[in-house]
Amino acid sequence: MLPARFRPALLLSLALALGACDGLLDLEPQQSISNERALATPQNVESAIVGAYDRMSDGDLYGGQLMMGPDLLAASNAEVVWTGTFAQPREFWNKSLLVNNSFVEDTWEDAYDVINVANNVLSALDVFGDEGARDRAEGHARFLRGLMYFELVRLWGPAWTGGDPGSDLGVPLVLEPTRTVTEADDRARSTVGEVYAQIITDLEAARDRLPQNDGDLADTYAASAVLSRVYLSQGAYPAAAAEASRVIEGSGHALAPTFGDAFNQAAGSSEYVFGIPITEQDGVNELNTFYGARENSGRGDIQLTADYAGLFADDDARAFFYVDDRGRRRTAKWQGTMAEGVDIPVIRLAEMLLTRAEANLRAGTTVGAAPLADVNAVRERAGLDALDAVSVDDVLRERRLELDFEGELLHDLKRTQRAIPTIDGELPATAPRFLYPIPQREIDANPNLEQNAYY
Repeated sequence: MLPARFRPALLLSLALALGACDGLLDLEPQQSISNERALATPQNVESAIVGAYDRMSDGDLYGGQLMMGPDLLAASNAEVVWTGTFAQPREFWNKSLLVNNSFVEDTWEDAYDVINVANNVLSALDVFGDEGARDRAEGHARFLRGLMYFELVRLWGPAWTGGDPGSDLGVPLVLEPTRTVTEADDRARSTVGEVYAQIITDLEAARDRLPQNDGDLADTYAASAVLSRVYLSQGAYPAAAAEASRVIEGSGHALAPTFGDAFNQAAGSSEYVFGIPITEQDGVNELNTFYGARENSGRGDIQLTADYAGLFADDDARAFFYVDDRGRRRTAKWQGTMAEGVDIPVIRLAEMLLTRAEANLRAGTTVGAAPLADVNAVRERAGLDALDAVSVDDVLRERRLELDFEGELLHDLKRTQRAIPTIDGELPATAPRFLYPIPQREIDANPNLEQNAYY
């Protein structure tokens, strides 16, 4: 399946991904790309992989919307206020998305764009004579595909917990390259269970094939970190604890010295298990655009209220991690500009500590350090006193305070079946209105797509 926007110019994304190939791709003016030419050499395949990672830095994915959209949808309007003029983000904040929301459309399309490049890479692995290089290429393609399907299914499909993964509709699974459009590409939505099964298959393969360090690209520990998120979403707590612990104990990542040191880092941070590099030449930082203060090249569209400040203890350093923008508070997490070459953290080590703590508490297991030690490591970095005992509620509270504005609030509320305040009163986070709508142009282009119930 190729998103509707791309059907008139099939596989344009692959052409862009191979843009670094110095003209090796000689495109003909037709609606197909020859796989034999486009992915004929290991160098071309590796360029396609880099291109797919670059596409994930787009503003509709990890350059912005995979964090901002879910957080605005889940935020209490008394704590976080959208003050901008753009109508599309306001729909998220109002908890009332429309089927033609362009931010929703672009996230869907760009995610499937990355998946299609990954599928093309997987179809071309035979060009590698070296087994190690082949495994690395497969690992990256599987990581990209598994990660994008995880983001898609948890935005468009019901949560694993509180529903029926065997019958709830997720998103269409496409596991082969799309090179020509036929009726076979009008795929129906797979179930949540089917999508999760593919995600785990891909990420486990990525974990087992990726190197321990691969520069700016994902490595084996990044795959484990995403797996820990997947398993936590499923309530598979022993597995979540095991994957998080593998990252904590083996990756060499460490908490940044202070909470502020974990963000807006020009050279990244030791805390980033997986991050997206953003420079003036590459990637987009729309998080700075919308969250950033005007003095930091932002629009200042998202304001933190006194109610939000009241969530924190008086001596919590996270309470003071904001920018005063002409009398309005903005989170300081996304104040770095593209000119500074900041990285956007997708998964930080602090999250892994809290995941291991929660999973161990829920499962009654003792994988790695004790939950109390993991939670206190995060708290003490924030300048708080150590706790004497810890509960699941304590961990969930720390997740909220530590990870706000990093895209996890909606998903945490869904998996724990908590409520979200709206103008209609509190609603469970599993209510249909907190799912993204299938974009209307996808419904129009594909008669086999079924829309989510609220829409």
